[in-house]
Amino acid sequence: MKNIIILGILMLTVVSCNSNTKKTNTIAQNYNTVSQDNPKLTASIERGKITYNDMCITCHLPNGEGVPRAFPPLADSDFLRENQTESIKAAKYGMSGEIVVNGITYNSTMAPLGLSDKEVADVINYINNSWGNAINNFVTPEKVSEL
Repeated sequence: MKNIIILGILMLTVVSCNSNTKKTNTIAQNYNTVSQDNPKLTASIERGKITYNDMCITCHLPNGEGVPRAFPPLADSDFLRENQTESIKAAKYGMSGEIVVNGITYNSTMAPLGLSDKEVADVINYINNSWGNAINNFVTPEKVSEL
């Protein structure tokens, strides 16, 4: 009985000491292209999630699926994959006019959100790595300011 108790305590100690690794692995599982080798991208994605929840969630919804025929989806979006520059510009300057996303035509207006270059980079990194998107394009504030 004493050996079982000691074994249980030892197992709990090992599990609790390993909690940081589990947290990092959970982040990597949640965000498709994030790895432990890119802490800058991981940090950008975490900041981008906050910006998304503050500024984008109302139209594009918590799951990134948008509202059919009103607000285009960001989840598994062919437009996002194929038009990274236009997507970055939309986050920075807004967008209007007709676009086709996943075979559905949208013709509405997205007002400029007043985001800084860093906020745009962070939210695009979050979107690029969420909801089935696996877009290998680490956006930096410098890339945003070049547009």
